[in-house]
Amino acid sequence: MSENIDLADYVPSENEEFMNPRQRAYFRSKLVAWKNEILREARETLGHLAEESANHPDLADRASSETDRAIELRARDRQRKLISKIDAAVQRIDDGTYGYCEETGEPISLKRLDARPIATLSIEAQERHERREKVYRDE
Repeated sequence: MSENIDLADYVPSENEEFMNPRQRAYFRSKLVAWKNEILREARETLGHLAEESANHPDLADRASSETDRAIELRARDRQRKLISKIDAAVQRIDDGTYGYCEETGEPISLKRLDARPIATLSIEAQERHERREKVYRDE
C-alpha cells in the first residue's frame, strides 16, 4: 500500500499519467500532513481551554472568555468534520477512486486537487452544484 517514492521537490504534472503511483503518494502525503497539523492544533486548543477555565471574578472578563471558548470550539468542530473528509480522501486513494469526479467520473484537475485535496467534484460539477444550491436557497 505505501509505495517508497521520493517526493522531495515533486509537483504533479499534467504531462504524466493521471493518478500514477507518484501522484497518489504525493496526495496521500499532503492529506496526512494536513490531518496531523489539525490534530496538533486541536491538542493545543485543549491545553489552552484547560488553562483558561480559571474563574474570572470580573463579569466582562468571564463573558469575553466564554465567547472566545465558544468560537474555538466551533472551529474545532469544523476541523473534526474536515478530518473525516481527509480520511475519506485517503480511503479513495486506497480504493483507486481518488481524483475522479463523483458526478461525472472525469479526472479532477491536478491544480484543484493541489489546492483542495479533499475535492470530490470537478470545477464544472462543483459550479453546477453551487448554482442548484443557490436556486433552492433563493426560493
